[in-house]
Amino acid sequence: MPLHLNSDSPERSHRCSCFCLGPLAFHGSAVGAHLSLGLGRRLARRMECTFNHGLAFSSRPVRVGEKVSLQVRKQTDNWRGALRLGFTSVPPDSRALPPAPMAIPDLTDIAGHWANVVPEAFCQPGSVVKLWVSHGGTVYCKTKIYKRHVLAKGVDLGRPLWALVDVYGQTCAVLLLGSEKKQAQRTRRSCPLPSSLQQQGYEKDGDMEDLCTKDKTCVCYLRKNDYERAVVCVACMQCPASTTLLCGHRCLCLQCSDRVICEIGTCPLCRLPI
Repeated sequence: MPLHLNSDSPERSHRCSCFCLGPLAFHGSAVGAHLSLGLGRRLARRMECTFNHGLAFSSRPVRVGEKVSLQVRKQTDNWRGALRLGFTSVPPDSRALPPAPMAIPDLTDIAGHWANVVPEAFCQPGSVVKLWVSHGGTVYCKTKIYKRHVLAKGVDLGRPLWALVDVYGQTCAVLLLGSEKKQAQRTRRSCPLPSSLQQQGYEKDGDMEDLCTKDKTCVCYLRKNDYERAVVCVACMQCPASTTLLCGHRCLCLQCSDRVICEIGTCPLCRLPI
């Protein structure tokens, strides 16, 4: 099985030893509009005021049988659904930026993408989810507690494959721990990116505070600074928000909601049609 690695790329040619699979992180530029990278491009964190625009891809192609480990670092109760995982044969460098809002159906309806919803039981904070594609072209995931779960079938193994991670819904922070590939007499593992290849991003990893708390129009800022439960209307910034839109955002008062719906037609926070 060919490895499909480009020796001209420093992210793919670097090796710590003969047991090293090469550096593995999230791709530095092909990231969702509401996603931020940090910790050497290993931490992918989505703003909690939205449930989508959290797509990320691996920095290099992943080998068949190479198991990628992802740790769920934070969850929010604001949304439904959880992590979506899979693989794609479309290079991250060739994508229009920012990427599509969601893996499903925005990418899975396009050839060269294989992804599915990870069961919510797999995605509890602290859980480590392993993702891989088999030599039969089946995408699996599993955790220490739950046995392997089939995500997709029929993957084209004749082309390079990048891991596809959609930090979606309840899942709002994921840490890429690395990868490993078991061979006959040894196990090869990935390594972090060299410092020369890392990009600046969201580097705080202690309390994982909100990325969007500095934006005074963001529902996360309002929740933290104005009300414990209800938030103020993001249109008039005076009345308590009492209207929950179809997208799930409770961000408008009754007086402003009619005007926003009629004159704008989209949610002020996530821009989804209402």
